[in-house]
Amino acid sequence: MRYEIKGNDLPVVICQLEQGEEMMCEGGSMSWMDDGIEMQTEGGGLGKIFGRVFTGEKMFKNRYIARKSGEIAFASSFPGSIKAVQVTPDTPIIAQKGAFLASCGNIDVSVHFQKKLGGGLFGGEGFLMQKFSGSGIVFLEIDGSAVEYDLLAGQRKILDTGYLACMDASCTMDVQTVKGVKNVLFGGEGLFNTVITGPGHIVIQTMPISNTAMTLYAHMPHPTSSK
Repeated sequence: MRYEIKGNDLPVVICQLEQGEEMMCEGGSMSWMDDGIEMQTEGGGLGKIFGRVFTGEKMFKNRYIARKSGEIAFASSFPGSIKAVQVTPDTPIIAQKGAFLASCGNIDVSVHFQKKLGGGLFGGEGFLMQKFSGSGIVFLEIDGSAVEYDLLAGQRKILDTGYLACMDASCTMDVQTVKGVKNVLFGGEGLFNTVITGPGHIVIQTMPISNTAMTLYAHMPHPTSSK
């Protein structure tokens, strides 16, 4: 499988499949494809179906099989970027809810539970995230642009909540309280920050959709109640 990501802030990944190659995607993600590529809708067991619902995905996924070589494209659902991540048996990754766009290879998508209470309650990513394991390429939707770091063992990166796109499963996530009453009340950064500790690779996104929604909401006209 060969691929190319196009579209700048409204991206699409265009994949060239050889006969017999397959791709999986989130329902509704396919934008266009050549004749000769066949779709099969799959659900899996009840556990997988409900797991997808809890992590912001649709209940069913679509498998596309190339009966002959051809092109298939998957577009992002939100302005931002698409990140291709290589997954190996030794390097599973953890991603934010709703990040999955498509995959190629033997990729297993499962629910990842935050082990630490603080990270689940206050980290902005919630208790449930997505885990990708196996061998292949996963295409993830990133809110805004992607900024990447390789953390050494014990090295920490402190993020505002919602800015983590994905991380190696070898990393850990927790939260820390913003220090100082004045910082909390007037700093505009909230009460908690997300702390990612290495070793491992992390991807930070520059425009979390929740922040964008709040900014747009603040500029929208709101109806006034009439007496």
